[in-house]
Amino acid sequence: MCSGMPAETTAPAKPSFREALAAWWKIGLLSFGGPTGQIALMHTELVERRRWVTESRFLHALNYCMLLPGPEAQQLSVYIGWLLHGRWGGIVAGTLFVLPGAVLLWALSWLAVAHGSVPWVAAVFHGLKAAVLGLVLHAVLRIGAKALKNAVMWSIAGAAFVAIYFLGAPFPLIIALAGLIGLAGGRWRPELFPAGKGHGAEKTAIDDGVTTAAPAPTTTLRTALGWAALWLAPVAICWLLLGRGHVLTQEGLFFSKAAVVTFGGAYAVLHLIAQQAVETHGWLTAPQIIDVLGLAETTPGPLILVLQYVGFLGAWNSPTPFGPLAAATLGALMTLWCTFVPSFLFIFTGAPYIEALRGAKILGCALATITAAVVGVVLNLAVWFALGVLWPQGGGLDWFTVAVALGSFVGLQWGRWNVVLVVLGAAALGWLASLIP
Repeated sequence: MCSGMPAETTAPAKPSFREALAAWWKIGLLSFGGPTGQIALMHTELVERRRWVTESRFLHALNYCMLLPGPEAQQLSVYIGWLLHGRWGGIVAGTLFVLPGAVLLWALSWLAVAHGSVPWVAAVFHGLKAAVLGLVLHAVLRIGAKALKNAVMWSIAGAAFVAIYFLGAPFPLIIALAGLIGLAGGRWRPELFPAGKGHGAEKTAIDDGVTTAAPAPTTTLRTALGWAALWLAPVAICWLLLGRGHVLTQEGLFFSKAAVVTFGGAYAVLHLIAQQAVETHGWLTAPQIIDVLGLAETTPGPLILVLQYVGFLGAWNSPTPFGPLAAATLGALMTLWCTFVPSFLFIFTGAPYIEALRGAKILGCALATITAAVVGVVLNLAVWFALGVLWPQGGGLDWFTVAVALGSFVGLQWGRWNVVLVVLGAAALGWLASLIP
């Protein structure tokens, strides 16, 4: 391991379903900060603290999830839940990753339309974002130290960061180029492209030395058709009972389309989707878009979860034949369903093949290079998040956030502070700071 820490010699026992359930609840409740914060939290909890998966297995899954449309962090939770406990493990992990944030966002949506903004809520989230920034910085350093094993890998990560941050290169293109570089380098200079060495050095609950075979095509087809039917069933029901023009049917169709084209993460698509919701569908007003984008980083769960607020407002404003709150709740549920159910389809059909590829030695160098590129992309997300938190809405430097983020980073990096206590303490500091005139 590149971090210099001694390798663990005793593997922890595979967690029971109840233990995993508790872990996914914790991650769902603390998953603030968009994909950077969520990936950082999962890495801390699942790789470092609990040692359920190895670094290489975690990054292998992350590589695949970042190539998919939709919320990569939620897809990563489904993937690891599936590794631990099969299909039901993936369903529980992916659901709990979204559920706490969805309930909180529903409550905030109702408060916004019924009572306006609530100052103390904004103050608490102010502290939370500062803590998440510290967690993100901590995770980027840890992941980079373990994944970037030599100067070539560091260069690949740096090039990926420059390409996506400064040049706006699409992520799939970056990954494709990294894979080609890894294949070529593995053939002509294999000593510079480590092919995922060290599987046996990290003892974890999942045996990294076991490679599963790819499933039969008929099994994959049944899985894909079953999840596709489950995904589209609510849309079809609303179409039959309420008509194609009803707001619930329209929301189902719109967010189902968005689920399969939202490559590049929520940062790249939130503005586009919000714009269409205003100009094309008229579900909310332009000033309300600011509320949508502001909520994106102040609730746990994937950033794309804030689309639930769009669905809530759209149905609230056109409730017939329901009451406003009932219609808005159905709109929020429809949006949630059509946004996140596709993730289960993508993981349960694709992950078995991705796992089977771990045993293909010829792809090892390409995977190591792709992993290095992913580190650069994660750094890009971290910088994007840091700029938004430290200089909110284009204003001056937020010194409160600087102090809390720095304290959180130092405590996590060298003090081994508990993540839960860091997050709760930062939330309390944010509330206390709001009381100072």
